[in-house]
Amino acid sequence: MRRNPAPAELEPVEAFCNTATLLHGEDELARPGTAGGWLRAHGYPEAVASADLAALTEARETVRAFLVDRTSPEALDALNHLIRSVAGAPAVRPDGTLALRPADDGPAAGIVRAVLEALLRDGLTGRHATRLKACAAPECRWVFYDRAPSSNGLWCDMDVCGARHKMRAYRARGGAAARRDG
Repeated sequence: MRRNPAPAELEPVEAFCNTATLLHGEDELARPGTAGGWLRAHGYPEAVASADLAALTEARETVRAFLVDRTSPEALDALNHLIRSVAGAPAVRPDGTLALRPADDGPAAGIVRAVLEALLRDGLTGRHATRLKACAAPECRWVFYDRAPSSNGLWCDMDVCGARHKMRAYRARGGAAARRDG
């Protein structure tokens, strides 16, 4: 939507988190029809019950909250709880990659496990450690991959969320009225 997509290894996390576009009030997991289309497009089983959709939505918001502030004790606790609810002890595959063993065999748990596997394997350490983020605008929270050399991007789109933030800060300082009165 706003930036180039995340590298392939983090695409499951980015795509899952961006099933909701808060700025437009859209949520692909809100209804079985749109959820089925998204699940099918991303290679997941599309037969998901309403309770599973609620679990997927909750998992999405847990991951998104973690990406907003990776140091928040609440976000860390929620992410760890989510991991425990869908995955058992991790295992190493013959090719040396991490795999999460099922703790729950439901379809929603399988989808969440695939997203968490990508996040744990590629989004927490190494070259991607600080690059997958959620937009700093509370009304947005779009997940994006920060390609800036310094990895200091805050906004999913400087022309939308960044510009809104700058305009709010300008108005809070008094803006043009303060210069006229001065």
